[in-house]
Amino acid sequence: MPAFDNLRIEESGRVATLVLHRPEKLNALSRDLLAEIVEVSRWLDERDDLRVVIVRGAGGHFSAGFDLNDFASMSTSTSPRDAADLGRRATEGLARVPQITVAAVEGHCVGGGLVLVGACDLRYAASTARFRIPEVDLGIPLAWGGIPRLVREIGPALTKELVLTCRPFDAVEANSIGFLNGVLEPDALHDHVRAVAMALADKPQYALRTTKQHVEAVMDEIASTARNTTDADVLIYALHDAESRDASRRYLTQRSRPDRHGKGK
Repeated sequence: MPAFDNLRIEESGRVATLVLHRPEKLNALSRDLLAEIVEVSRWLDERDDLRVVIVRGAGGHFSAGFDLNDFASMSTSTSPRDAADLGRRATEGLARVPQITVAAVEGHCVGGGLVLVGACDLRYAASTARFRIPEVDLGIPLAWGGIPRLVREIGPALTKELVLTCRPFDAVEANSIGFLNGVLEPDALHDHVRAVAMALADKPQYALRTTKQHVEAVMDEIASTARNTTDADVLIYALHDAESRDASRRYLTQRSRPDRHGKGK
């Protein structure tokens, strides 16, 4: 089993659990974490004994999304395009693993974190989970194949609304628009997801994998993610565009201000 700094792997029979493990940063998706998701996806490709993979975050949150500060502080020795492409590669890697993937979402699920959830086959959330796609407010487009994944899950009109307005939405709404498979009470989420995973793991492997492949083939015809290989170029432009950078600074400043209770927003 590979060892990672920002990702934990737990195995139980035919079920593996991937835990995004940067709890001090609400599991924000840094370059290192994304690279580890790419690597673990390759590892899962070779694990014929595993039939189901649960994906969740540590510390009561799924992910605060794209770690903008980490990407903004890239060293000169790092290829900007390679770094910017990590999110797409991580999302595609997770989407293409042969196992059935089941997301367990609690707490914050923001931006790139929501795209990762969208790459999973089944998705369940705690009733207290909160979703948001703030990229436009940050001055960057939603990348990593997020647009086609959302369009084929919830349709073009809702995709435009949620991405353009950046408004938050809760688990009940996410379920009602078809993004989730179910909403559970917070203390029941992980037991439910585990039960679903164990039940799936007992089913014939060939039928599981073939069904996943067939559905993915149909979805690719509806809205393929193949054209998103250029997402890295779009992100690089946004990170250097003056208006986009000003929007990012304003957003980060506003989010860091304490509210009337003395807590950050």
